[in-house]
Amino acid sequence: MQEDDILSEFRASQALLEGHFLLSSGRHSAYYLQCARVLMDPMRASRLAAATAQKIPRDLRQQIQKVVSPAMGGVIIGHEMGRALGVEAMFVERPTGTFELRRGFALTPGEKVLMVEDVVTTGLSSREAIKAIEEAGGQVIAAAALVDRSAGSVDLGVPFFPLVALNFPTYAPDELPPELAATQAVKPGSRAKL
Repeated sequence: MQEDDILSEFRASQALLEGHFLLSSGRHSAYYLQCARVLMDPMRASRLAAATAQKIPRDLRQQIQKVVSPAMGGVIIGHEMGRALGVEAMFVERPTGTFELRRGFALTPGEKVLMVEDVVTTGLSSREAIKAIEEAGGQVIAAAALVDRSAGSVDLGVPFFPLVALNFPTYAPDELPPELAATQAVKPGSRAKL
């Protein structure tokens, strides 16, 4: 898939929103990618996962034994990445504020893991998920995401393979441009609304 094909998938599913958004990173943006919308069509999710898997070099892809993603946003793409790679997929979640494996999910010590997200902006949740995977005995050998919003600046401590990089500007609360400052921010993701 080429970048235009990928963006067509986001547009076709009405997953690219415009307005004033508060991102989970705490930053503001005039654009928001609602990956849940692009992933709600199972065939589209499968195509995007297969394209993401192809971004990972073959020798690294062949080493992956499990896929782990952070709940909630990463669950669907993590599952589809597991399918694309022919390995089991599981997720970490934050029942008490810190990511952990639950629901009977477990990793064998040293098991080679691909950590998969839907969108990476600052990389904070990805790094937290990687830490939880390592604490559970897994060895994270790479990370992948549908979208890298970090402008290429994110460092996850492992090789990172996004399907597409979309570099919409983001702003700290004290540096909003006038057109955003004049409107109320909404938080359309899975975390609590404003």
